[in-house]
Order: sequence, then structure tokens, then C-alpha cells
Amino acid sequence: MSPILTAVAWPYANGPRHIGHVAGFGVPSDVFSRYQRMIGNDVLMISGTDEHGTPLLVQAEAEGVSVQELADRYNRQIVEDLAGLGLSYDLFTRTTTRNHYAVVQELFRGLYENGYMIKQTQMGAISPSTGRTLPDRYVEGTCPICGADGARGDQCDNCGNQLDPADLINPVSKINGETPKFIETEHFLLDLPALAEALTEWLQGRDDWRPNVLKFSMNLLENIRPRAMTRDIDWGVPIPLDGWADNNAKKLYVWFDAVVGYLSASIEWAYRSGDPAAWRNWWGNPESTSYYFMGKDNITFHSQIWPAELLGYRGSGSRGGSQGEFGELELPTEVVSSEFLTMSGSKFSSSKGIVIYVKDFLKEFGPDALRYFIAVAGPENQDTDFTWDEFVRRINNELANGWGNLVNRTVSMAHKNFGEVPEPASLNDADLELLNLAEQTFAEVGEALQHSRFRAGITAIMHVVGEANAYIAAQEPWKLAKDESQRERLATVLWTALQVVSDCNVMLTPYLPFSAQKIHETLGRTGVWAAQPRVEEVTDELPEGRTEPVGVGVPAEGRSYPVITGDYDEQLATWGRLEMVPGTALSKPKPLFAKLDPELAETGPSWAPVNPE
Repeated sequence: MSPILTAVAWPYANGPRHIGHVAGFGVPSDVFSRYQRMIGNDVLMISGTDEHGTPLLVQAEAEGVSVQELADRYNRQIVEDLAGLGLSYDLFTRTTTRNHYAVVQELFRGLYENGYMIKQTQMGAISPSTGRTLPDRYVEGTCPICGADGARGDQCDNCGNQLDPADLINPVSKINGETPKFIETEHFLLDLPALAEALTEWLQGRDDWRPNVLKFSMNLLENIRPRAMTRDIDWGVPIPLDGWADNNAKKLYVWFDAVVGYLSASIEWAYRSGDPAAWRNWWGNPESTSYYFMGKDNITFHSQIWPAELLGYRGSGSRGGSQGEFGELELPTEVVSSEFLTMSGSKFSSSKGIVIYVKDFLKEFGPDALRYFIAVAGPENQDTDFTWDEFVRRINNELANGWGNLVNRTVSMAHKNFGEVPEPASLNDADLELLNLAEQTFAEVGEALQHSRFRAGITAIMHVVGEANAYIAAQEPWKLAKDESQRERLATVLWTALQVVSDCNVMLTPYLPFSAQKIHETLGRTGVWAAQPRVEEVTDELPEGRTEPVGVGVPAEGRSYPVITGDYDEQLATWGRLEMVPGTALSKPKPLFAKLDPELAETGPSWAPVNPE
């Protein structure tokens, strides 16, 4: 049993999730984790809401509420969205916890003591109208290196180079469109040049990454320089140094603390599970592997900033150093980055009204319809445009007419003619050909899922579904049923079809866990096949022995908040053929997937209508 860490991008707590979010980080990470559990690996899937930074402050001010109140509201909504989609987190938590503050401060102290946090005066972007610091990502302009428009103050997505807001030509604030003012300010910077050699050596060993991710990451090393890890802001994790911790105008950069969240969430999961040291099986174990799931705009933080922090914390840069309290922490095995799911060619954006919310989608269509669409038509390797026309076509033709129809008619005929799984007679070439195809597809799909090629996996399964439907059409069991002399042949055909339905259901379990459970029961089996997450209310507390967080603005002890967790070890789902046992009682099946009104393709639902333009 191998320890597998599934580290899922932390959604920003400024609103409910839209389908663009879950297409990039949510569904792919869950399909991967469910598969890994089915093949017997020890999975720890963690994440939480990212709740610091200027954007949340700006939104809270606009709504006339406290920033913590706003974070609480959206944390709860996001938890409901992700749990409703069936995302099987071992722990989905948040960044405004005492544990998270303590872990973040320990990482900062370790980097500082090893010499990788250097103090410098630099030019910071300020909003002239509010006097508030503008985050790097909220300043846009023309890239001074390649000339591309829309470069951000932290990097240019066109050429991949790291930037500072003051570098941009004609910079403007994304918040209100005004031209920023630049002032001198003192900050701690992560000394990336001192870690460049170790970063390069590590990246050069990542030859199995998606090519676009590796190329982008290697390009980052060409113009590497120190990067600010603190901000002029009063909302965030305090800087844990004398003279800084009680300065409420200086906090750690939101992206410094967000990536540390993968570690802090693992530590929180461990003490909530009753074994406070259990997290070390994934973080301090060279035999473990870790997979980080995100959208392409977050690659730099996961392939450069986070690995640099881990290298510096263990003292592996040019300045040397010693290991901190947490010891030698394992670096990412793979950064699994998706492209963007767009709508009418534009990136999903709540602020611009280009949005389809997960909660509305789930209420009308259920989770498996969305999960299927993301798996088969999502932005795995390139930006993909969501249209209602494509959604209706996929659900009706593939999920309802293809898979749902295969299950329904196979089980219905077996139930009507035998009431149970029939006993097959000798198998002919057509039977064996279909059975062999299904059995061989387990390896093909497993290989695809192991390498996060989710579309290839589900396409292979749906090929088997198509072949099974063609087999039934060719064998005509409805005609066999009318001829008593063909009863053995009828039993053989239906047993063969039932076995292939079972095989396809096992392979579709990571993708469609809700319907997989129903089909498991329809085939006469019992117990929890595909476990679902649950939401629990917990109390904010530190693990025993953890150093207390310091500074102004540390979260109060004893607050309650919701988390997503689950008992996935108790599920029955395993990867491989489960034999259909003759004599197993069958019940009449109910339709699995409702066909959608074709008109929906042209109009969209009332809550996300098609724009006639």
C-alpha cells in the first residue's frame, strides 16, 4: 500500500464555486483519488478555503460586513458545493485556523533562520483612493519583456517570466481601474536565486509531468529573482519575528500561506483522526508520492514557490541550513495542471457575470451529469468552451442513451426472464470477444488514471459500453426469450451483458460514484460500494504540542466551522472484475439518467440562459 497525497488547489473564499473551478481542480483530483483508493493505495486528499488577501477585504468592505464574516459565509457555501459534488476529501478545512497559522509561522521561521528570507526595500503598488496595498495579481499592464497585454504584477502568462507590479508598462488596478501609486516599503523576500540550483536539479527530474507544465516551470528559472513573501495589509498570518508580529500593517503573503495549507491541512487531519503523527506518512516518507491539482494560472506557486519553500526549510539551497521542527518534507511528485473551462470564449468569472454556479447545476442535473461532462469534455489539455448544446448532447447521447440504457435494458431483461443472474452455458466467440474487451480495458483505464489522463480513461470505458450495446443488438435477446429452445442461449447472452455492465460500473466508479452505488445495488449487491463525503462541524484547536501562533490577528480559540471528511476505507470498491454470481436476485431497475429536453440546448436553464448574441 503506497501513501498518495492528493493536494487540491485551495478555492478562494469570495463566493460560491462555479463549474470552471471544479473542472480544473475538483473533479479531476477526486477521480484520481477514488481510483487510487480502489487499487489499494493509502490516499490523503486535502484542501480548504483560502481566506486571506486584499480581494476579500475589498469585497467585505463593499458588502458592509467584517472580512471574517464574509469568509465564514463563503467557506460554508463552498463546503456544501464540493461535498454535494461528491469530492472525497479526507479533510477540507480553511486557512483561518490556529493550526494553519502555527504551521505557516513555523515554515517562515525555518526559512528565515536558514537565511532564505531576506529583508529588502522595494516598490509596492498602492491604491491612490484607498491607500491599500494592491496584490501583485491585481495589477495588470503590458509585459516589459515580451510586450503582451494583460500581464499581471507577478508574472506574464504569455512569456512565463516573473514580474513585479512596478515593472509593468501602463499598470492599472483590476479592482477599480485606477493607476497605482508606487511607494517604498520593507518586506521579506524568498531568496529564490539561492535555491535556483536545487530547484533546477529537482525540476530536471520531473520527466513524466504534462509537457506544458514542465516547460512553463523550466522557463521560470531563466529570470529567477527574490520574491516578496510579506505584504502591507492587516488581514493575514502575522510575521513571527520580534518587531513584526504585532505590526498589524504587515502580514505574510496570501500565496505563502495558501501553499503551506497542504501541510497544515494534513496535520489537522492527523490530529482529528486520533493519530497526531499520521501526517508524516505522506510528508516525511520517501516512499510516498504527491500530486497537486490546479488550474494553469497557479503553476508558478506549485512548481517554483512551494518547492523552494520546502527546499529552503530543509536547508537544501546554496546557503545551507538545518531542518526545522517538521523535518525533511517531501517535494511534489507531480503538478497536474488543467487549462481553463470557458463560456462563450471567456474565462468563467463571477465578477463579470460569466458564471454557472455548482449549486444551481447540482440542484437541476445532479452531480454525476456534471462529473461526466468535465471528465469527457473538460479542459484537461486545452481551454474548452462550455455550451449547453454540448452538455445536452453528451448527457442524452452518451450517458442516458449509451450507459443508462445499457444498464436498464440488460437488468430489466434478466429480471423479467429469470428474476436473478442467470447461469450461462458455453460461451461463443461473440461472448468471449466482449468479455475479453471489458477485462482488458481495466488495464488501459488504470494506466490513464495513473497518469491523470481522465478523458482517455472514460473514452475507453464508453467504447466498451458502445460495444456492449452493439452486442445486445446483434444477439437480440428479446427474440431468444420467445423461443423456449433458446433459453440457455438467452441466459448466456444476459449473463455476458450483466458481467460487462458490472465491469463498466467498476471502471466508471471514480467518475460517477453516485450512479455506481445505485448500479451496484441494482446488480443485487449490498453495502457501500462508493463512499461519499460528509460535512462535520468542528472546533478550532491546536494539536497537542504545537507551538502557539503569535502576533496580532491570530484566530480566537474555540470557533466552530464546517469541514468535509469521510470514511472511505470502509467502502467496497476495488479495481478489477467482480464475477456476476448466478442466482443473485435482481430487482427491476429504475432509470439512472433523465434525458434532457432538447430545447435546453438552445435556451439554457433560466438561471444560466444562452446569450442570443
